[in-house]
Amino acid sequence: MLIEKLKRELINQKKSKFKGNIYHYSQVNFAYNSNKIEGGKLTEEETEEIFETDSFIPKNDNAIKFDDLTEMKNHFRLFDYCLSIIDEKLSKDIMIKMNMILKRNTTDEENPRYNVGGFKVVPNKIGLINVIDTSDPKDVDKDLDNLLNNYESLKKVTIEDIIDFHYRFECIHPFGDGNGRVGRMIMFKECLKNNIMPFIILDSDKPYYMRGLKNYKKDKMFLIDTIKHEQDLYEEIALELLNFELEDK
Repeated sequence: MLIEKLKRELINQKKSKFKGNIYHYSQVNFAYNSNKIEGGKLTEEETEEIFETDSFIPKNDNAIKFDDLTEMKNHFRLFDYCLSIIDEKLSKDIMIKMNMILKRNTTDEENPRYNVGGFKVVPNKIGLINVIDTSDPKDVDKDLDNLLNNYESLKKVTIEDIIDFHYRFECIHPFGDGNGRVGRMIMFKECLKNNIMPFIILDSDKPYYMRGLKNYKKDKMFLIDTIKHEQDLYEEIALELLNFELEDK
């Protein structure tokens, strides 16, 4: 029941632009934390100002990169796109669209090495210590097909299935940049689609999240426990912000 109301309110509140609600909370916290995990420099307060006013006043003399601002705004658009396709079957086209939304008007879009609008053309890896090897560019299409086919064959998707999908998606690392943010957005979408409580991975929990990814082959519970903790935190906020009833008029 809570998940149904959450889905409905996220979509309705997106349309109404009403502030201080679960949509507002999700947009700001998802964009701030997911970008921060990837090295973004904007603060949570600045993220909220950008979301609310399309502008912000820097609180210090630190230079803010153009791409940080652009990718923050793009993440808001990416979340809205996720809400518009909640119940659609996941596909390579959706993944590419997500990456294009995230990287639109960034300097990466102008650099052919990043191949924004397609899959990676240059090999990449995850991390510098305890490195995770990823798919060779020539294997990305095939590896994503296998991942999606296996996922679609599941009769009932569980949170563990979504986490497993995320790990395998990150191991493919199909894009020149933005893999983590697209991957985390996919998890949010697939949770809502399958009536599972979604979650936002907090930057403060990044060490546990990265440890979970790097140790997943040996012990899946590192990553599963981290994400279930984030689920509990998001559910607390959802219960608080969705504790109302509206009469039909």
